[in-house]
Amino acid sequence: MTSLYDMKEKVAFVTGAGMGGLGAQSAITLAKAGCHVVVADIADRKQDLDQTLAQINNHSDQSFAVTMDITKEEEIDQAIDQVIARFGKLDILVNCSGVMLRKPTFDTSIEEWQRIIDVNLTGTWLLARRAARHLTEQGHGKIINFSSLYSDMVGPLPEPAYYASKSGVVNLTRGLAMEWGKHNIQVNCIAPGVFFPTNMTGPLAEQQGRLEQMEERTLLGRLGDPKKDISGVVLFLASPASDYITGQKIAVDGGWSSW
Repeated sequence: MTSLYDMKEKVAFVTGAGMGGLGAQSAITLAKAGCHVVVADIADRKQDLDQTLAQINNHSDQSFAVTMDITKEEEIDQAIDQVIARFGKLDILVNCSGVMLRKPTFDTSIEEWQRIIDVNLTGTWLLARRAARHLTEQGHGKIINFSSLYSDMVGPLPEPAYYASKSGVVNLTRGLAMEWGKHNIQVNCIAPGVFFPTNMTGPLAEQQGRLEQMEERTLLGRLGDPKKDISGVVLFLASPASDYITGQKIAVDGGWSSW
């Protein structure tokens, strides 16, 4: 059974990996499993990114960090080129970059709408496309996109731009899986529920009643723990154990989406 989860010497690239989010925990999980992990985030989160790298270096002394804007194709190219130059390959891409906008439609500007779509949806497509140019030549690879519980439903807060972008990520995942399956590339999507606290959900600390409602909404009666509840599914989708799974959305939401 251990061979199904053998990740030694695999190379993973994880975006949105600054400490305080699910990307950081995904990167740490893969490093603990034996991967060489390259982590990326925007320049404004460099300090958080360095914290993630410090934890990864306890398990992989060849790992490094890059700052990158996922909406800029030239920066994506430079980052992937650095990974290939260092390790000669790329096995796993984890697309965890994302932003949220909690605003009603009437209060949302076109610029704000476009930013959410550009980061969450277009950025995911750009990075997957660039990585796949290498993975198709290599003949294998794993791409893990991050969507949301709210890809199939809406929540108690007004955030239609976010809902739209994350729904798009799910069907994008299916489309890429269809295109690249013949190259032995598995493309899947994680749809987290409410994980608390993270950089994205931190502001909910000021709405204790709302947090309690969210806890009650989950079948397990608690919110997701960023330090442990995302690790298993990331490891599964990145490992040989999931070699016959592609084009799928896996909800990690405590049962929220079951009813």
